[in-house]
Amino acid sequence: MKPCAPIFAVLAAALGAMGAALGSSLPAQADDEPFKVVATVGMIADVVRNVAGDHATVKSIIGQGVDPHLFRPTRADVVKMLDADIIFYNGLLLEGKMTDALIRVARKKPVIPVTEELDEADLLEPPEFLGHFDPHVWMDPAKWALTADVIAEELAAFDPDNASAYRDAAEAYKDQLRELDAYAREVLASVPPESRVLVTAHDAFNYLARSYGFEVLGIQGISTESEAGVRDIERIVNIIVERNVRAVFVETTVSDRNVKALIEGAAARGHDVVIGGSLYSDAMGAPGTYEGTYIGMIDHNVTTIARALGGTAPEHGLRGKAAD
Repeated sequence: MKPCAPIFAVLAAALGAMGAALGSSLPAQADDEPFKVVATVGMIADVVRNVAGDHATVKSIIGQGVDPHLFRPTRADVVKMLDADIIFYNGLLLEGKMTDALIRVARKKPVIPVTEELDEADLLEPPEFLGHFDPHVWMDPAKWALTADVIAEELAAFDPDNASAYRDAAEAYKDQLRELDAYAREVLASVPPESRVLVTAHDAFNYLARSYGFEVLGIQGISTESEAGVRDIERIVNIIVERNVRAVFVETTVSDRNVKALIEGAAARGHDVVIGGSLYSDAMGAPGTYEGTYIGMIDHNVTTIARALGGTAPEHGLRGKAAD
């Protein structure tokens, strides 16, 4: 990847070297007991579950409604990682405040970035993100599908006896993600071109915008550590009024305060804009629900966006369409 700021370059190199060394030296699974996998965020954990099947138990550290940009691991989180056989993380500084903990764990366990095989040409590098890549790759199902191959190969190296099962499961899951991508392309294309302006709480939807032909206006930047100022609000209010934007979106992991400020600012200008729905950006829905899966998360997002911005989509999204 392109050079990062010095401290992050050192941390990334340390994690990569430790993870690679341990990954090559760990013994294969010796019995039929499921081995233990920990993932930092739910979007990664869900891919691992689909690839690993019954061969592993999978836990995530950062849960529903929690912002990974700001998350600091507790001692219990570190214990959970140390108890695992393999740890998977994003690899594009999504979990920036977890880096020290990941480095400590990587001295004893393989710590694997799931985005390591993505082509740099496929990654977005916003100028305001200090030369780093945008970590929100999961917003593009076609690109996120490539993480299944990384996970399958790492599980196969750890547990060679079941290598073919992991690779087959990865291919089957990628087929589901291709179906998801086709559905997203269909329903988002139904939004009138002049209405394809996605106003959100923070800048997490750029991969979705690139893939499906939208313009994104995030009030905060790529990371929620950045703060939106009065000028940011005023700038976006001006665009909402000038472009006749009728709906804006809140996110499950970000305060709705700034979005409400947009609505109030537009109202002061005589323009009515409503909240079009709540989107899953940096975390999935509740465990055990459809939205608590990666596919359900993206299905919910694209269906909500399409319906709020004047497009057509089944009331219950891809899941409802499949049931018809």
